[in-house]
Amino acid sequence: MPSTPTERSLAAQMAAHALHAQVADPSAHTAPARKAALERFERQVDPEGLLSPGERARRAEHARKSYFLKLALLSTQVRRKKARMSTGEATAATPHPGSPPGAQPAASPRRNHERREVNISQPCPNEAA
Repeated sequence: MPSTPTERSLAAQMAAHALHAQVADPSAHTAPARKAALERFERQVDPEGLLSPGERARRAEHARKSYFLKLALLSTQVRRKKARMSTGEATAATPHPGSPPGAQPAASPRRNHERREVNISQPCPNEAA
């Protein structure tokens, strides 16, 4: 089983190529999944089915774009955080992505915590000898 991101990506690529080698029309093969995804956004914008088909489709397309832009934003934030961590740059606490603008980040309980070495061969300083 793949364990690193690179291995998972390669395994997914192999699976996709194996599938497409067996399917005559890849677009037709994935059509039911695309249809289900679009219907999800249509139900989101018109749960009671009151809108005209054209208006429902227009709103669903905007909901779909908004959803994928949100994913892109979250992905960018994660990549930036990983890049800072890999360069050893100290990361300041940042507000949760869903927080309102100007929200202050929660204080990290581990911030400014230093690891202290403990020598167990020495008696405890508070212990009477």
